[in-house]
Amino acid sequence: VKTCSQNACSLLTFANRTDIPVYQGCPRPIVVAPVTADHVHGKSGLGDADLPAPQCVPKDVHAVDYLIRTLGAADKESITLVMTGPLTNLAVALVKVPEIAASIAEIVIMGGARAEGGNITASAEFNIYADPHAAHVVFESGCPITLIGLDTSLQIRCTPMRMKRLQASGHPACDLAHAMISHVNRVYADLYGAEGAALHDPCTIGYLLAPDLYKFRMAKVSVDTRPGLTRGHTAVDIYLNEGGQPNISWATWLDDEPFFEMLLDRMTRL
Repeated sequence: VKTCSQNACSLLTFANRTDIPVYQGCPRPIVVAPVTADHVHGKSGLGDADLPAPQCVPKDVHAVDYLIRTLGAADKESITLVMTGPLTNLAVALVKVPEIAASIAEIVIMGGARAEGGNITASAEFNIYADPHAAHVVFESGCPITLIGLDTSLQIRCTPMRMKRLQASGHPACDLAHAMISHVNRVYADLYGAEGAALHDPCTIGYLLAPDLYKFRMAKVSVDTRPGLTRGHTAVDIYLNEGGQPNISWATWLDDEPFFEMLLDRMTRL
C-alpha cells in the first residue's frame, strides 16, 4: 500500500495534477494473507518507468473513511466508482456503513474471468484472488456493477506495432507508458509466450468514455472464497442456471483498435 500510494503521488506530479487527493487504504486483505504481483509489474509496481519524486503526500484520512464520508454526503445514485485492484477498501466501507450503497450509480471493476480462467492461478484473476472476501461483499451489495474481466481485457494488447506508435508520439505520457509496458511485455513473452501485454486497467475508463466499443451480458457472478485451487474463481453464470437474479453486467468483447486510438489520444492531452 505504501508503494502504490507513492506511485499515485508520483503520477499526479508527472501529470501536474497534485490537486487530486490520494487516500491510503487497507494494508492487507480482509481474511487471506497478502499477495503481490511483483513478478509481473516489477518491484516498483510500474515496470521500467522513471517517475518524478512526488510533490504531494496521501491525506491523513483513511481511504475507507473517505469513501464513507464522500458517499454518505452524496445524492442518490450520483457517484461512479472505478476499481482497478482488490476491492478491500470498498468492501470494508460497505460493511461499516451499508447505507452508502444508495449513492453509487455504478461500480466499474477490472477483475474476474470466465473463459480465460485466471492469471494468478488457473482458476482466478489477480484482483479477485487477492481479496476474494471483499469481492464477495461488493458483488452482493446490490449496487449496479460492470465487470471487465480477462475475457475482454486480454483482447487489447500492446503489440510491437502499437509500442512503436507509442514511441513515435514523442509525448512524455506516451514515453512513460512505453517504459511501463516494455517491462510487462518482456514478462508476457517469458511467462506466456505472448506478443504484447494486455492493457487490463485502462479498460475501465475506456468503457466510461466509449461504451459503444464494448459488448456485455447480464450475469449472476459469484466468488469462491474457499482456500485451495479455486480461491478467487468467479463463477460467471450468463444463463442463470442456478436461478436468481443477475447482479453484474459482464463484458464479453471490445473493439481493440478504436480503443487503442482513444488511449493514445487521451494520453497526448495530458
